[in-house]
Amino acid sequence: MGDSSEPRFLRSNAIIEPLVDRFYAWLHIVAPVQAAMNLANVQVPLLESYLHSPKVHVAATNNPELRGGYFVGIEEERSMEVSALLDAIKRDRADMLTFAAAVAEAEELLRQTATGFDLTPLYPKLPSALNGLVELAYDTNNQPSMRYIEPLLYHSPLYDVRRQSVQLSLDTGVERPFILATPRMPSPDVLELPYAFDHPGLDELFKARTRGTTLGHLREALELDDSQAAKLDLLLAPQPSLAPDRHVERGGRIRYFGHACLVIQTPEAAIVTDPFISTDNRAGDRYTLDDLPDHIDLAVITHGHQDHIVLETLLQLRPRLDAVVVPRSSRGNLCDPSIALYLRHLGFTVIEVDDFDEVPVPGGRLVATPFLGEHCDLDIRAKSTYVVQLAGSSVFIGADSSGIDPVLYRYIRNQLGKVDMAFLGMECDGAPLTWLYKGLLTKPVTKKMSDSRRLSGSNAQQAAAIMRELGADEGHVYAMGEESWQGHVMATTYNEDTYQLKQIDEFLGWCSENGVTAEHLFNKREWTW
Repeated sequence: MGDSSEPRFLRSNAIIEPLVDRFYAWLHIVAPVQAAMNLANVQVPLLESYLHSPKVHVAATNNPELRGGYFVGIEEERSMEVSALLDAIKRDRADMLTFAAAVAEAEELLRQTATGFDLTPLYPKLPSALNGLVELAYDTNNQPSMRYIEPLLYHSPLYDVRRQSVQLSLDTGVERPFILATPRMPSPDVLELPYAFDHPGLDELFKARTRGTTLGHLREALELDDSQAAKLDLLLAPQPSLAPDRHVERGGRIRYFGHACLVIQTPEAAIVTDPFISTDNRAGDRYTLDDLPDHIDLAVITHGHQDHIVLETLLQLRPRLDAVVVPRSSRGNLCDPSIALYLRHLGFTVIEVDDFDEVPVPGGRLVATPFLGEHCDLDIRAKSTYVVQLAGSSVFIGADSSGIDPVLYRYIRNQLGKVDMAFLGMECDGAPLTWLYKGLLTKPVTKKMSDSRRLSGSNAQQAAAIMRELGADEGHVYAMGEESWQGHVMATTYNEDTYQLKQIDEFLGWCSENGVTAEHLFNKREWTW
């Protein structure tokens, strides 16, 4: 270990994995109600299944055809550690497991007895775990539901920051295990920090990407012992690796950082969409954290899926970020947790927007626009597309929205004017309902029903309709988990016969025939004006 007073910078290829009970952290395992449901209905059964047949799970994780499946990729020799984790969850998270059972019991009560008449007599029949935390209601078709009072739940036993921790390591280029299935166990080459995600020491560490610090300062901020300090020292370098062209001197610039992540810049402003950024700067075929501007006005989140609100990237941006813009949720719907509450409890400044709300940025504005589809027909409101108007250009951030109703985009154009560039997702054969939302379902659905409701964005026809109605001159299709560094989150596998890729080719053909500049993005791209 070197001199603790010498200048140090956080290495570009330092990975920060936020964990909750050793599972990779994302919205649905941090937000209190959804965390309880996923713990009880997905994570505990998953660990039990692994312990019943470790060999089967490990073999499945090594089978390319089962990539993205719910299999635990931990070698059998460490099964005792998994058993200890399961025992600790059952012991220490008993309140969460009880709450999840109460939700199932209450929803069955509503299905059986809420038939359009007064709901008042049902309150005394609710499980005690729900008392004071829910409201019963009908919609105008007399369909009953429970509304969760989310702000209170963040102050209940369901939200215990002691579940949170952080693992730090160096990116070796080897694909990490799939985040929805394999918990992260301790490793000799990993620095374990048993801290909540809003721990101030983490910000001191992340500041060291752009500002020099010392090992001594970080050791104090992170409360490290000698062994931990030695591991941290391996994550630090004597010089920063920042790209000299990370700022803009004139005009406007857009850089594609992979997946749905764009950095839109002028000399006065910087906006990052759905930040999901590689930490490996050795490959040379991508933009990394080295290429981000030192100050970011807004990080813009389109929706709450694990590949669009990526906490391992967001946490690292927190010290240089003014605010995160997020879509407003429906307030208490089980399948629609508040992204704003989630991020505020993780230490972020948050701006919550409804459709057509405006957020000013120096020299322009960001306008929230409606997002259709892609959520398995669930009543999820916390999703938004955006129009960014900056440096004389208008850019549509479409993410995974669908062109299922093209007239919507005509309204957007009538209200906000013609769009110069449109960025679209075309994962048009997405995973079925139960792949992501099984933990929230208290009534089983048939495979046929689940398969009919998918996490799908636009197909070729729908993407073309969006372009036509917006009047966009350019259309750019995001890579759909094809970039090499995204496998641990996306776990997608395509070949030349994959339906999604054929649909992208069809869309690009339509663009060519109609005088629209278009391309299928991959790894990195830059536009300037």
